[in-house]
Amino acid sequence: MITTIPITKARINLGNIVKRARLKKEYFILEKDGYPIAGLMDIDEFEDYLDVRNLAVKEQIKKSYAEYKTGRAKPVEKLLKALKKK
Repeated sequence: MITTIPITKARINLGNIVKRARLKKEYFILEKDGYPIAGLMDIDEFEDYLDVRNLAVKEQIKKSYAEYKTGRAKPVEKLLKALKKK
């Protein structure tokens, strides 16, 4: 859910807004004079967003997907089983 809120109201209710963003995964657009100026979201989602924008991460995803498509990837269950043996 995306909620648009004036920044002055957000300042007064910041604790509640942050709690809603964290627990309910809500998004907030903060406005000043009727214009959107910032967004607020849960930190986990923000970190994922930053990772996706990182070129090194994009290349790793591309490489991993290519390995998967060629059959070089193995199911995680096999990896976990091998790790438990060690």
